[in-house]
Amino acid sequence: MVDAEARSLIVNGNVIQVIYADSPSEIDYTEYGIHNAVIVDNTGIWRDDAGLGQHLQCKGAAKALLTAPGKGDIKNIVYGINHESIGDDDLIVSAASCTTNAIVPVLKVLNDEYGVVNGHVETVHAYTNDQNLIDNYHKGDRRGRSAALNMVLTETGAAKAVSKALPELEGKLTGNAIRVPIPNVSMAILNLTLDKTTDAAALNDYLRRMSIDSAYQKQIDFVDSAEVVSSDFVGNRHAGIVDAKATIANGHHAVVYMWYDNEFGYSCQVVRILQQMSNVRFLKLPR
Repeated sequence: MVDAEARSLIVNGNVIQVIYADSPSEIDYTEYGIHNAVIVDNTGIWRDDAGLGQHLQCKGAAKALLTAPGKGDIKNIVYGINHESIGDDDLIVSAASCTTNAIVPVLKVLNDEYGVVNGHVETVHAYTNDQNLIDNYHKGDRRGRSAALNMVLTETGAAKAVSKALPELEGKLTGNAIRVPIPNVSMAILNLTLDKTTDAAALNDYLRRMSIDSAYQKQIDFVDSAEVVSSDFVGNRHAGIVDAKATIANGHHAVVYMWYDNEFGYSCQVVRILQQMSNVRFLKLPR
């Protein structure tokens, strides 16, 4: 066990201070000139109040934001959908998952316009750091197999997590995930039964309008091209991008394909929540 210590790194010409400690509770942020900080926990080690509460025991720390689905009574926030529910007394908040952020805005607008009766979410997801690069032991089923050499079928909590941001979809969705051998950019496939009938052209037109002129402009993007592939969306700031060419809709049945940069796009959503928690409000023009 060692006391917390800080080292300086130079990244792209900027001096970055890195604090090292064995436990969050050992850190006194005020020693480094940090006060009333929002601590972003992206370790995934703690996902409940008890674990994340360690951050709040530190001098200089005011709130904590988890970049994974929270457990218990922690609010799971998808910015653009339920961020207004964050109050001053919410000291620990979850930014949900990258997949939840990708699908919830589109599910919201589809449910508003057509009504979602039920559906299934399949994610084709870039491999993550909880998988093994070579075959080895892993406590999770199949995740012990080499991430760089295999498509790995696994579970996703995104379908269940949707209801924490959209309670009206409680119990209506199932989900699975396939991890594939690419480092970034994933796809979510929404296979839905709708209350109102539609066709592909009408559905795409509606989603295009939502991406251009709605409260969800920063969450929903739209592309109508037969040329795009996953790497084209690296660095996209939106939570999800509808691929119009892949849309299938006939009567009450619809299938919507969505790309998302599960690293940078999700990080943009996290920053938006950080701003909300810190009461940062930028002037928007036109109002």
